[in-house]
Amino acid sequence: MNIKNYDIDRLEELAGELRRKILETVSRNGGHLSSTLGAVELIIGMHYVFDAKRDPFIFDVSHQSYAHKLLSDRWESFGTLREFGGISGYTSPEESDYDYYKAGHSSTSISLAVGAAKAIRLAGQKRTPVVMIGDGSMSAGMVYEALNELGERKYPVVIILNDNEMSIAKPIGAISRYLSKGMAGPLYQKLKKRTESLLEHLPESAAYMAKRFEESLRLITPGILFEELGVEYIGPIDGHDISSIIETLEIAYEMNKPVIVHAQTVKGKGYKPAEGSQERWHGVGPFDIESGEAIGGGSRKSATKIFSETLLELARDDEKIVGVTAAMPGGTGLSPLLEEFPERFWDVAIAEQHAVTSMGPLAKEGFKPFCAIYSTFLQRAYDQVIHDIALMNLPVTFAIDRAGIVGEDGETHQGAFDISYLRTIPNMTLMAPFNESSLKKALSFAVDYDSPLAIRYPRGAFICDDFDVPDYETGKSHLLKEEGEILFVGYGNGTGRALETAKILEERDIALLDLRFVKPLDGQMLERLSKKFEKWYIFSDGARAGGVASALEEFFESMGGAKPQIVSFEYPDSFITHGRTEMVEESLGLLPVQLAERVEKTLEKGKI
Repeated sequence: MNIKNYDIDRLEELAGELRRKILETVSRNGGHLSSTLGAVELIIGMHYVFDAKRDPFIFDVSHQSYAHKLLSDRWESFGTLREFGGISGYTSPEESDYDYYKAGHSSTSISLAVGAAKAIRLAGQKRTPVVMIGDGSMSAGMVYEALNELGERKYPVVIILNDNEMSIAKPIGAISRYLSKGMAGPLYQKLKKRTESLLEHLPESAAYMAKRFEESLRLITPGILFEELGVEYIGPIDGHDISSIIETLEIAYEMNKPVIVHAQTVKGKGYKPAEGSQERWHGVGPFDIESGEAIGGGSRKSATKIFSETLLELARDDEKIVGVTAAMPGGTGLSPLLEEFPERFWDVAIAEQHAVTSMGPLAKEGFKPFCAIYSTFLQRAYDQVIHDIALMNLPVTFAIDRAGIVGEDGETHQGAFDISYLRTIPNMTLMAPFNESSLKKALSFAVDYDSPLAIRYPRGAFICDDFDVPDYETGKSHLLKEEGEILFVGYGNGTGRALETAKILEERDIALLDLRFVKPLDGQMLERLSKKFEKWYIFSDGARAGGVASALEEFFESMGGAKPQIVSFEYPDSFITHGRTEMVEESLGLLPVQLAERVEKTLEKGKI
């Protein structure tokens, strides 16, 4: 959509059209709402001033990029947002040439822009990377690593800081508004250039006084932090005033240096129920536009809810229990604990590395820390898990939410790799419950465990209905059914999948082992069952490479002698697309009815 010839009135009409389209689609399909509604005018400004095909448009996380998708030839396909086979809820170059880079995790955008700027300079081209980053993403250290280099090398990059929740520094009333408006104008920028030029020729004492005057002006604006890093600052501006946005972005572009444009916006702008800082409107399922009420949703309790309620109960009985999350208190279930025990539970913003490392000393001092972090986000703190927790053999429990397929959020968020990347770490214990009773008992076990421990559980409800299970013992499995012709081995939610598959194969006599721990393995049980069952089928919601089947194969290889034939029903060696979880699992051949067919085929052939 070419909007460069639109006047301001038409651009404001367009903003309303974009919001209606986004609201209608997200209310039906689910998705990110408040952040993307708040960014509409800024994205219109980006498309008006810059060339989205020439200039790299880089959206941090990219969950706020829906208006960009609509302005870049995806109006007709936008109704398929987050659906299986439809367009992604994040930017994706495979989907459109207008999307420069894949994104889904926070705080990568400025680093990407620095890399793009280096490539542009080396190629001798005239292109300008344009970044949109939210104020929440500014809490991660990677942003400042990138700004540090950018300020030193002075590559032309325009960074739009979409401040929709917490100001980097609060504006000081009318004076700040007046100064900020002035700083965004051509007069100030021209004066600043002349001042810099003048400073080069003034005697040292006069130059010092002039410099101090310039610095004192900046001290009463919010931009001092960025200016000290060597990045020009303009703002704050009204992020919903299209005329002001366009004027400011044109100035920033003409400066031909790194510039941060600080724009203040309202989350959920244009849809009253979502306006303001309300976590529930960040990412939503289908909802009724008129009432704002959610549509559908399962009646069964989610694993996150079970975790939250159980840890709260344990924390009430044991004042040594503490916990941390990284900007996801609602998503991980820590919100009730933050409210009841604000001195013992912390949200450290988007800083998974810091979250993990900060729990180490607490464990060392005799506390019992729980790190509640999604599987996909714990990847961002891998070195800290190794260097600051496991190396010291400290009893920190990692409560790994969203383990397995997470559905519509897609390939950047699927919790496929935590088993593989944690299993290699010395001192680390890995366990996975499969229903409500086993998750409660796993958390009770964790409280008194004296080494690093990871407990994984799925998004939403467990596959398996609840029934009582034995208490956990380190490295001990649970044999749910011993008699049979073949053996199903389940781990975590995979045990529920194995039970469902066994129901379909009711004419077959199937033994079932809940592995419980993938590190350490229950060697005694595995050896005993290997003498009884020739064919083993492994059910686990994780990657095949380095996963549960791999662990079992390594175990039998180390033992020598005869070993069972093992088939893995784990994820293939590829990134997993977005879509409703059931449809994604069907595409991978992982629905119980499909798994039953695969079992039958291997038995008919007589080999795996």
